Amino acid sequence: MARPEKLRCVAQLPNVGSFRPVGIPANVLQGVRLSLEELESIRLKDLEGLEQEECAQQMRISRPTFHRVLESARKKLADALINGKAIQIEGGNFELAQRLFRCRDDGHEWNVPFESMAEKLPLSCPVCSSVNVQPMPLPSFGLGRGYGRRFRGGRRW
Repeated sequence: MARPEKLRCVAQLPNVGSFRPVGIPANVLQGVRLSLEELESIRLKDLEGLEQEECAQQMRISRPTFHRVLESARKKLADALINGKAIQIEGGNFELAQRLFRCRDDGHEWNVPFESMAEKLPLSCPVCSSVNVQPMPLPSFGLGRGYGRRFRGGRRW
């Protein structure tokens, strides 16, 4: 029996769900699918500049697993850029690290159910309807195994 895949911790959902090259008609455009854990690996390693060991710890996976996820993401991005393909960011095997948000306009803090974040982006303040919101760090006691909601599959973002 195969070992079940470990869920990868993702810090946030992306603000956009797809990119496409300009000038290529949509009906002839090919695409690649980038999972949320692949996007997170690119963010941690290439944007934040962390070492692979640190990245793996933040995603709660082993360093070799992180390397495989990162390598897959980079290959897909290279294919899309070199061959003029669209990039669709969706699905994956992950759990969301943060669900607590604060409105920068009125200071209101609230928890957002995972399903709400998956269905509707960007988030808005439930009190003043402002979209000027920021994710808040989780308390350290909440970061243990099994915290938060989990998602597997190909839901579009």
